[in-house]
Amino acid sequence: MHLKSLTLKGFKSFAQPTTFQFEPGVTAIVGPNGSGKSNVVDALAWVMGEQGAKSLRGGKMEDVIFAGTSTRGPLGRAEVRLTIDNSDGALPIEYSEVTISRTLFRNGSSEYAINGENCRLLDVQELLSDSGLGREMHVIVGQGQLDAVLRATPEDRRGFIEEAAGILKHRRRKERTLRKLDAMETNLTRLNDLAGEIRRQLKPLGRQAEVARQAQGIAAEVRDAKARLLADDVFRLRNELEALAKDESERHAERIVLQEQIEQKQLRIQRLEQDQQSEELDAARRVTIALESSQSRLRGLYAQAQQRLTFLATQAEDPEQIGRLTRASVEEAGSEAGRLESLIPEAEASWENATAATTRAQRGLDAIDEHLAAQSALVSKHDLELSQLRGRVDAAQQKRSAVEQELRRRELAVE
Repeated sequence: MHLKSLTLKGFKSFAQPTTFQFEPGVTAIVGPNGSGKSNVVDALAWVMGEQGAKSLRGGKMEDVIFAGTSTRGPLGRAEVRLTIDNSDGALPIEYSEVTISRTLFRNGSSEYAINGENCRLLDVQELLSDSGLGREMHVIVGQGQLDAVLRATPEDRRGFIEEAAGILKHRRRKERTLRKLDAMETNLTRLNDLAGEIRRQLKPLGRQAEVARQAQGIAAEVRDAKARLLADDVFRLRNELEALAKDESERHAERIVLQEQIEQKQLRIQRLEQDQQSEELDAARRVTIALESSQSRLRGLYAQAQQRLTFLATQAEDPEQIGRLTRASVEEAGSEAGRLESLIPEAEASWENATAATTRAQRGLDAIDEHLAAQSALVSKHDLELSQLRGRVDAAQQKRSAVEQELRRRELAVE
């Protein structure tokens, strides 16, 4: 197993993507001071899981991201990919080539991946621990670390020897196991405390549970009673609704009958009006008008005859006129008087007949007017009854709507 390549993007001084190919036989990277040799070593430690910023010669972890220069702006992330040749199967993974990558963003979030699949830091450490690699393994000897090994105490040397012998991974596993055991012990302590507290509360809780059961029973009885009451109310409301529907149907039938009666009365009034305007009534009116005209004419003739007689009597008394009167004029006046006297009985009979006919026609008209007035009063009475029935129907419909709403509310409450 050997390192195959190392790719840096935005890590410290490597702004441009830079790839180092470690072919078999490459043993060192040389260069002048400030060329970035230590940055390559830091990239190796960082990609294998180094979490200390001071170990990477920085103040905080974001310092590993390229900070920019006078000619180039800062970058938003740093990425390092380490490719290992695993053809001999030293790493416990079913790949002949393993690529471990780490990406850090400027907002502080970090991502790990093995062969392009996202993973945890612990997965990277577990993968490298069996091969002797890792951020705390002494496969990477940085500046000043050799002097620390040489000046170490016997206890520190023992730790170095154990790490070189591959014991570090087991120690780490032991530490994790001990931490888990401590956490389990803490959980057991808390569990015992909770169990003791629960045991102390069992009796009060038992009494409360009994009271709760009784309360549930009472609540069930109350619900049943309310349901029965609501069912009774629903039954009563349905009966009232049926009664209202029946009353409404009866009112509707009455309204139909009254409407028919009103239509009959209106037809009768129309017939009476037509009768009033019939030919017989017109003939009677014509006769009345003719009789009134004859009466006027006779009155005029009578008045003329009286004037003539008066004139003749005046002339007869005048001595001067006596000589002027001839026998022919006297005979003519006498014949005229006789003729007029003969017309008087006929005119009086016609006058009496016309008066009687006029009286009869007037009585007929008065009877027709009285009948029309009676029919109008009856129609008004039926209109009043119809309006009253309509008001009762409207009131019944409103009451029915209220009952239906109450019924729906009760049904919803029952549900």
